Parts: sequence; structure tokens; C-alpha cells
Amino acid sequence: MSEPTDETVVQTAAEAAEGLVFARFANSDVTDLDITVGFDDGMLEVDVYLNTVDDAEGDPDEVVQEAVEAAEDAVDDLFA
Repeated sequence: MSEPTDETVVQTAAEAAEGLVFARFANSDVTDLDITVGFDDGMLEVDVYLNTVDDAEGDPDEVVQEAVEAAEDAVDDLFA
């Protein structure tokens, strides 16, 4: 089996991060979400910026960390 392309890695990471955010917060609670993924020379970089309404359930900072971890796990699965 061949290794995934860089594009596949980036797309998989971004989808995993976004999926986790919207699993934790309703769409109406998210006022801004920016996910930036880079994969260069085998190094994955994931940055997530999340802004939610003031009365949203949950801690946005915690969800950001979980989203980054979900992205990393999803990419690890690609190479397993």
C-alpha cells in the first residue's frame, strides 16, 4: 500500500479537527472557526482558532486542543 499524498494528509487532518469541533458545539454556537493544516517533509502542523458565543456549553480552549489531537490521530491512522 502506498503512502497517502500530502493533500490527503492535509484534508484528513482538517476534516477530523472540524468534525470534532462540531461534535462538541452546535453550529449556532461557533462564531468563527479557522483550521490551518500544513504537512511538509513528514511534519504535520495543525492550528485551530475557535471563537464561540459567550453562553456556549464547553470550554473552547479545551475543544481546540482536542481538535488538534483528533487531527493528529486521524493522520496517524492514515500511516498505520
